[in-house]
Amino acid sequence: MAKVILAGGSGFLGQALACALAAQEWEVVVLGRNPREGAAFREVLWNGETGGAWAAELTGAAALVNLAGRSINCIHSLENSREILESRLNALKALAKGYARAKNPPPAWVQCSATGFYGNAGDRFCEETLAPGPGFLAEVCRRWEEAFAALDLPEVRRVVLRLGPVLDRKTGPFPAMLGLTRKFLGGAAGSGRQFMSWIHRDDAVAAFVAAVTRPELAGVYNVCAPGAVTNAEFMRELRAAVGRPWCPPAPEFAVRFLAKHHFQTDGNLVLHGQRCTPQKLLATGFKFQQPAVGRAIRDLLTPPLLK
Repeated sequence: MAKVILAGGSGFLGQALACALAAQEWEVVVLGRNPREGAAFREVLWNGETGGAWAAELTGAAALVNLAGRSINCIHSLENSREILESRLNALKALAKGYARAKNPPPAWVQCSATGFYGNAGDRFCEETLAPGPGFLAEVCRRWEEAFAALDLPEVRRVVLRLGPVLDRKTGPFPAMLGLTRKFLGGAAGSGRQFMSWIHRDDAVAAFVAAVTRPELAGVYNVCAPGAVTNAEFMRELRAAVGRPWCPPAPEFAVRFLAKHHFQTDGNLVLHGQRCTPQKLLATGFKFQQPAVGRAIRDLLTPPLLK
């Protein structure tokens, strides 16, 4: 049984990925700050910054997936911004040191990044060859990817997955948007023209599984649905799915106020966007289960037992 290491794998995406790989008979080891007794997968203590006993898990493993980094879903104060960046860079350094000490380190490293790499990109199509855009999150992604590219990892297959906003029924942006819509507050945010390169959680997991299991995948890939939509289009589909009428757009100042004081997050996460294309991923033969936003939303609204 091949072993895969999930660094920072205790979040919702990491746990879903662990389930998917275990279903394919992989041995899954999750590295995290709070390992739990009796968890579905073996969990090993890791602080995301330094070496330790966890490094022994790299020996003989077939792949490493790095999801480690503080969530960007917070107010981007100076302190939080510093932690967002440093948590990613420190995790890379620690994992690289583990690689250097391992006798037989994983021959594949799948590294998470984000479509925020392109900055607030307007309506231009963002392909993987595009230079990084302006802004804090673009800077985080650029430095994250550059630090990964600079690691001395001879003969290691490297895959970088630039994730768009992941739609999940319990966490991420979807529950907040759904809650507002059900309260008849489902209008566009600001101009509504900013693009959302969303992806359904099941497709995000499938992309990571493909990156782990398919040796021909290497390099950088946008991981987002083929149908990027504007914020206004997304909200229209969401209103239709929950049976709510048209709602006027919320002005930018109101969005920023609500984001900061009600959701304790940064308004740019909804007011900025990218129009990314997954053509490079599609060219590998990857098939999206949820390529259309309306169907993806309805799937998230369907209780799992009724599917």
